[in-house]
Amino acid sequence: MNEHVHPKSISIDIDGMTCASCVARVEKALSKVPGVERAAVNFATERASVTLADSGNVAALLAAVEKAGYGAHQTPMASAHSGHQHHDEDAALLRRDVIRAAVPTLPLFVLEMGSHLYMPFHMGLTALVPTQILHIVYFVLASYVLFGPGWRFFKVGIPALLRGAPEMNSLVALGAGAAWLYSVVATFAPQVLPAQAQYVYYEAAAVIVTLILVGRWLEAIAKGRTGDAIQRLVREQAKTARVQRDGVVSEIAIEQVKAGDIILVRPGEKIAVDGEITEGASHIDESMISGESLPVSKSVGAGVIGGTLNTSGSFSFRATKVGGDTMLAQIIRMVEEAQGGKLPIQGVVDQITAWFVPAVIALSVLTFGIWMLWGPSPAYVFALVNAVAVLIIACPCAMGLATPTSIMVGTGRAAELGVLFRKSEALQQLRDVAVVALDKTGTLTEGKPTLTDLILDDDFEHDEVLALVAAVEAKSEHPIATAIVAAAEKAGLALGAVTEFASDPGGGVTARVDGRLVSVGSQRHLGHLDFSDFKDAIEKLADQGKTPVFVAIDDKLAAAIVVADTIKPTSVAVISALHAMGLKVAMISGDNRRTAEAIARQLGIDEVRAEVLPADKVAAIKSLRSLGKVAFVGDGINDAPALAEADVGIAVGTGTDAAIESADVVLLGGDLKGVLDALRLSRATMRNIWQNLFWAFGYNVLLIPVAAGALYPGYGILLSPMIGAGAMALSSIMVVSNAQRLRAVKGVTL
Repeated sequence: MNEHVHPKSISIDIDGMTCASCVARVEKALSKVPGVERAAVNFATERASVTLADSGNVAALLAAVEKAGYGAHQTPMASAHSGHQHHDEDAALLRRDVIRAAVPTLPLFVLEMGSHLYMPFHMGLTALVPTQILHIVYFVLASYVLFGPGWRFFKVGIPALLRGAPEMNSLVALGAGAAWLYSVVATFAPQVLPAQAQYVYYEAAAVIVTLILVGRWLEAIAKGRTGDAIQRLVREQAKTARVQRDGVVSEIAIEQVKAGDIILVRPGEKIAVDGEITEGASHIDESMISGESLPVSKSVGAGVIGGTLNTSGSFSFRATKVGGDTMLAQIIRMVEEAQGGKLPIQGVVDQITAWFVPAVIALSVLTFGIWMLWGPSPAYVFALVNAVAVLIIACPCAMGLATPTSIMVGTGRAAELGVLFRKSEALQQLRDVAVVALDKTGTLTEGKPTLTDLILDDDFEHDEVLALVAAVEAKSEHPIATAIVAAAEKAGLALGAVTEFASDPGGGVTARVDGRLVSVGSQRHLGHLDFSDFKDAIEKLADQGKTPVFVAIDDKLAAAIVVADTIKPTSVAVISALHAMGLKVAMISGDNRRTAEAIARQLGIDEVRAEVLPADKVAAIKSLRSLGKVAFVGDGINDAPALAEADVGIAVGTGTDAAIESADVVLLGGDLKGVLDALRLSRATMRNIWQNLFWAFGYNVLLIPVAAGALYPGYGILLSPMIGAGAMALSSIMVVSNAQRLRAVKGVTL
């Protein structure tokens, strides 16, 4: 059962995290602070979500993160897109440093590698420039690359290593630094090394730094794009509003709009905040909220949502929700919370990556030792090259990004389709459900009674009967009466004068309309009349689970009327699509069993729980769990306990706040098709995460041994540290790029 507790939660931006092992260290540091109930760090968003008891101290949290070696500051409240800007800034800075590193690295690489690959080039070069001078030039170029644009690796990596908490920067600093230091010894103190080991690896050190900077730059660009969904939502917000105050219309900033203000909207303008139309009518494009492309007709009394687009007429509306209370602001907040969350699988990944970097360093030392003891001559060279290759090819970044990037893109794409994952865990849980249980009223049906059947005796006309009945029922507040009156108004019928109105609670009503005696009620209420002409109709309606009321005019049976809650147009198609996904569908209803089973047959539903009182819905969910994990879809306040009990609670967004607060997933706009979109996104996101994890772990498991020289004894294959640097950069880019494919997931078309 889901627990819905609301302790104090804060968000902290973390600076300086470079790989998955950083996540574990920051979480550990935060968890040790008194008052912290839970700390979760997201590597992709570079943000920590901390749940505090009342005694929690924010300053202590920031200090703990800084003591662990990272920067920290509390996330401002209105910063739905700050993370995205941070990535943009990173990308600009990294682009500059990539250029600074590439300019000296290119000639260094061409001169050194050209000499290795083409002997005439080597002979010509050494004839022009003495080797010692050439090595000094290499030294200058490589030193600039390492301690200029590459200084970031040493500045962060070496202190982390000294603290006993090595991370990715430590691997790069050790690898590139070892290659550079060995080359410096070979250049300026060659007598220290055996003659056969006096080689320089300046180009390897410079290329390693340059390639990893390129990888970081491309990764920053890709990570920035993972927040595009929130960015699009933020851009939907209007900047100004035309407000009428004291009879004067003026254009003011959106931040200055107050609840109760009257706002004027012209065709083509964005609606500033949430509100209710007070004058005029229009068609409004609400696709950014619901994913529905067709504009929605709105008139006086209808609600409007901030950020949606007015496509046609002009109107005025009264602001009801402003600032952080608007639906768009809440959506941004919910999407951001989901994007910053963690799936259960991420806990396992974090435990592995916490030990990954120390294990790689240990493996590098072991590689060096093995090659020194058993490697061919010159052992120094083989030991150094392979140890550096192990350090450089290991990629904890890919493992750390595998899950959060997919969550960010998946939940962002879901929001664009009108599906809000309030909790990221629902992505994993929804994929595993076997049963989708649907509340009937308001979910499968429209949630309001409608006149569905009017079966007439041959002696009476449709409009005549409907007008007489509506005139009588206009005096009643019963839901059936409301539906009959609405049908008469829709048909444009004039209602006669009513006298002698009398009500029999539970039976029916009787009155005179323009002198004619009209009785409306149950078969028992009109039991003195002859029902033989309606026998077949009564049996047919009973088979359909419908209970009619009868109309007598001037003491003669005139008609049978059925008022029922009509099924939503998309319900049949949605249930058929759920079956196509391999899921069982259940319906939970308070109707009597016969009525509920008739509706279930009409919809093709597998399991029915009928005559269920609101208090019994939790028990109904538990009984369905024998078939597998259960997702429950509901919209009413009495659905809140069932939404909380289900493995995944899905609230229809037109429902009550209590239902939405109890749910794991919210369908905006109230379209049941959103259930299919949620399932499709869940399955696609989890598939994407497994692809990323397979790549990230498979890459490291396969290539680290190759870098260590595992293929050398049998095949004579060694992996250059430069190739390792390229592979390391490519690994992170591939993981982030694969996550971007979720942006192409289409909504279900019925």
